[in-house]
Amino acid sequence: MAIEQMTMPQLGESVTEGTISKWLVAPGDKVNKYDPIAEVMTDKVNAEVPSSFTGTITELVGEEGQTLQVGEIICKIETEGANPAEQKQEQPEASAAAETPAPASENRAEEASQPNKKRYSPAVLRLAGEHGIDLDQVTGTGAGGRITRKDIQRIIETGGVKERPEEPKTAAPAPLPKPEPKKEEISYPASIAGDKEIPVTGVRKAIASNMKRSKTEIPHAWTMMEVDVTNMVAYRNSIKDSFKKTEGFNLTFFAFFVKAVAQALKEFPQMNSMWAGDKIIQKKDINISIAVATEDSLFVPVIKNADEKTIKGIAREITDLAKKVRDGKLSADDMQGGTFTVNNTGSFGSVQSMGIINYPQAAILQVESIVKRPVVMDHGMIAVRDMVNLCLSLDHRVLDGLVCGRFLGRVKQILESIDEKTSVY
Repeated sequence: MAIEQMTMPQLGESVTEGTISKWLVAPGDKVNKYDPIAEVMTDKVNAEVPSSFTGTITELVGEEGQTLQVGEIICKIETEGANPAEQKQEQPEASAAAETPAPASENRAEEASQPNKKRYSPAVLRLAGEHGIDLDQVTGTGAGGRITRKDIQRIIETGGVKERPEEPKTAAPAPLPKPEPKKEEISYPASIAGDKEIPVTGVRKAIASNMKRSKTEIPHAWTMMEVDVTNMVAYRNSIKDSFKKTEGFNLTFFAFFVKAVAQALKEFPQMNSMWAGDKIIQKKDINISIAVATEDSLFVPVIKNADEKTIKGIAREITDLAKKVRDGKLSADDMQGGTFTVNNTGSFGSVQSMGIINYPQAAILQVESIVKRPVVMDHGMIAVRDMVNLCLSLDHRVLDGLVCGRFLGRVKQILESIDEKTSVY
């Protein structure tokens, strides 16, 4: 028998932490490999975490509602009748190091094997700043030497960081002490009698964290273009009933917009890019993220390889993904791999908006309401036309106005050319 450690898995690209929303097991329970043991929530998805081992739960290290870094231990399992070495190979890639930090004398020798030591989560930085802890003197127990919140909390409980032994030095002026980090002062409103307080937990907490990261890290810029979709509206309305009868699902206007964006992204691959510090990554696959809202949450599932799909195929995926969101059956795979986001803000009557970019993508397109407006035509006459605003938010580190203007112009051209000759198949 052996005691194995289950760690927080990485449930999506750029995901660095997860919150245990519900334990599905208790100490003493017997589990088989791949049995679900916990429900975990990230800023991208809610998912069940399967057991990596067959055995008996001995300890639940993480508590419900606790946020843990990828690779931190969430529970311990006593295995039986299996080779521990073989089982460890099948644990999630981001596995945690031992609970006890390495002795200070070994730190220098280990630095080369700790590529994540200098990577800190916002929670670690905030907690260290509040207690004046120098992170350069902390040995992390997370994956690759990463410093976790549990490391900082252990230091707070024990009274501080132990100084590393210094090499003998010749007499020299003592270095100036590092200034103590200032505690961030945030003032929040207070409730009064009659107010209703709603705890920020679950998906809403993850949304808030992700949106804050996007707004603070990405320099947003905005542009808008109006499009005459009169012919597209007439064509869709003329076939929607027969389409529903034949295919069994709705042919929405949104499917036409997603298809037009996917086609334009293929022609302007710069728009399908991501900022990566010292480089820009231009993604090969065109995977369109679409925003699907519930009463209190927002999910962003992905239509994979949208440029290769017909309007009918995109309409089917929109229907299927929206149903998964409503039924609570959206998987981690459904949320991964998005390269560009199209948001159907027009579904609730919006005519102009500035979307927050879905990190780490470089742009998001808001499709507003289709409204009838008087328009001056080429011959100087005024006609009532079906018009829609397309509002683009862009990461100005990656994209400039020229390419974004040309991209939007191409989307406009595609949409305005849709008529009764266009095939949805």
